[in-house]
Amino acid sequence: MRSNLLWIGLLAVIVIVWMLTTLIVAPQSGERADRSSRVRTAALTGECVECHTRSSPGIVNQHGLSAHAVAGVTCNDCHEVAADHFAAVEHYEVTITPSPTSAQCEACHQAEVAQFERSRHGLPAYVAMVGTEGLTEEQLAQYNRIEEITSVDTARNSLYHLEGPEIARFACHGCHDIGEPNPDGSVGNCTDCHLRHEFSLEQARHPETCGACHIGPDHPQWEIYQESPHGIAYLIQGDDWNWDADPGTLTSQDIPAATCATCHMSGFGTQGTTHDIGERLTWFLFQQVSQRRPGWEENGERMRQVCRECHSTDFVTDFYTDADALVESVNGLCVEGQTLYAELDGEGLLTPEQFDQPIDFINFDLWHHWGRTAKFGAWMQGPDYTQWHGAYELLREMAELREMAEDLREEAGIEEVHAADVIEGAQ
Repeated sequence: MRSNLLWIGLLAVIVIVWMLTTLIVAPQSGERADRSSRVRTAALTGECVECHTRSSPGIVNQHGLSAHAVAGVTCNDCHEVAADHFAAVEHYEVTITPSPTSAQCEACHQAEVAQFERSRHGLPAYVAMVGTEGLTEEQLAQYNRIEEITSVDTARNSLYHLEGPEIARFACHGCHDIGEPNPDGSVGNCTDCHLRHEFSLEQARHPETCGACHIGPDHPQWEIYQESPHGIAYLIQGDDWNWDADPGTLTSQDIPAATCATCHMSGFGTQGTTHDIGERLTWFLFQQVSQRRPGWEENGERMRQVCRECHSTDFVTDFYTDADALVESVNGLCVEGQTLYAELDGEGLLTPEQFDQPIDFINFDLWHHWGRTAKFGAWMQGPDYTQWHGAYELLREMAELREMAEDLREEAGIEEVHAADVIEGAQ
């Protein structure tokens, strides 16, 4: 009898363990099975898939998991082109392009491409690297139609040419090619942000995607974000957020703290989705002396609507007032540096070439690195970057710039200098 009870008890334990395993493990295994099945069933059929399953199965699996595959978009829909296409190659009796441009994307995503082309991610990003000299008449006309363009920064353009193509290939082009004009008349390549072949919403929404370019001393948004309250929330809690919500439906329940995408691009709360990354911004923070953007009042209200999904109206209003004041203050310091540099040039103490004197680098770093960082740090709530990688460095560079100016004037025998009013006109 006792032996029977023992066996019954053992059997009961086995059944309970099996039930718990079914409840806890099976859904996870099922998710993996569903994902694997979706790859097999949605990856489509045909010669492309049959061949690439053997030669490059990774891209077949990626495509099989994509919304494109679910919608029935085939390899040929993106890759097949006319024989006279600038990048056409014959590939097993089909004319394809290995790297589709935004022209192919535009066939289905007209609004997104139009928004992108009027943004600073479009031609302005490319012009910031190489200048306007290489643009065709049509491309130059398109560039000049963009409301958000500012004067071309010849200092950055000269750096590109000084470093040369061997360096620029792996440096400047890695980011600024997002706005490169293509021979087919399109601009840029959507896959710079939407990694092929899965084109995952989650991937595009994660801040690491933006951090590929928005990083480093001239625009350290990724580093600033990580030290901000928003970034801390993302790093600690982000694994539990709803990254796959349908476009235009995101709320603070899906993404409880701000990311690059939710602030600048996503349909969030009352705001619709946009691929114009300047549509919600009020300042050109990257400029030597920051100016207001076209339509900055409307832009600001769009961004404040996003902020108010989580914050009170008073908090948002006060924050904008304080951040605007910081921009004006940093502008004043940058104007002082520019004025001093211009005085030296007017006195004939600077060579016409850029970056052939140490003072050229100091003047450039002053606004391009430290002035920008102080402004970005404030608006993105990164105090260390506002202070020690921003305002402090700005003050230090100003002291060095003044000393260099004094030395140049002493060497040239210039005893008296009538300094300009350096603060007036900061705007």
